[in-house]
Amino acid sequence: MLIHGLQKLTLLDYPGRVACTVFLAGCNLRCPFCHNSELIGGDAEPVMDDAALLAFLKKRQGMLDGVAFTGGEPLLRPDLPELLGRVRALGYAIKLDTNGTQPAALRRVLGAHLADYVAMDVKNSPARYAETCGVRSFDIAAVYDCIDQLRSGDTDYEFRTTVVAELHDERSFPAIGEMIRGAKRYYLQAFTDRDSVMFAGLHAPDGEKMRAYADLVRPFVASVELRGVG
Repeated sequence: MLIHGLQKLTLLDYPGRVACTVFLAGCNLRCPFCHNSELIGGDAEPVMDDAALLAFLKKRQGMLDGVAFTGGEPLLRPDLPELLGRVRALGYAIKLDTNGTQPAALRRVLGAHLADYVAMDVKNSPARYAETCGVRSFDIAAVYDCIDQLRSGDTDYEFRTTVVAELHDERSFPAIGEMIRGAKRYYLQAFTDRDSVMFAGLHAPDGEKMRAYADLVRPFVASVELRGVG
């Protein structure tokens, strides 16, 4: 497997772990606010292969205790379960980031206990999901399937939404709350503009609005928190 990016140390990407982050190219969505747009098409220049990644992880045993896999969409890779198993055999805890559109692949990973923590994006309310993920004919059924797998399973998880002023409003969050009702935890992440973002002119809501949006979800979810808000 080709690896398209490696952050050798992170204290943020994997809650409670000293970890590295592995970036895999290829994504089926075209979210206009994506920070990793260079990874979407799958034609980004790889930085290593899986053998080199495993060699790196062997050298970091005892210094790192977790590996976060992100993208792109990692679950598009048919050989991902094999790589996760090899990383787990080295003693690492595994976090998986997913956009929640690959329920069969998620079921394989969860069923084989190949992830210790899953962070799933919930892009928006059903009414604005297609607009927010940049796919005109988007079928949201896969998202509901992945939500149900995480809520009913025994793998630790979070749901999260990157909040963009141009895409989210006060109607978005009660509807998201209904989608993930009964979930363990949910994070609202303030959008941050970067050079790698696909479209210019997007903004984060101010802190007051972010806090108000969080309050709209609290009746539905046990724990609701903010990220990137002062």
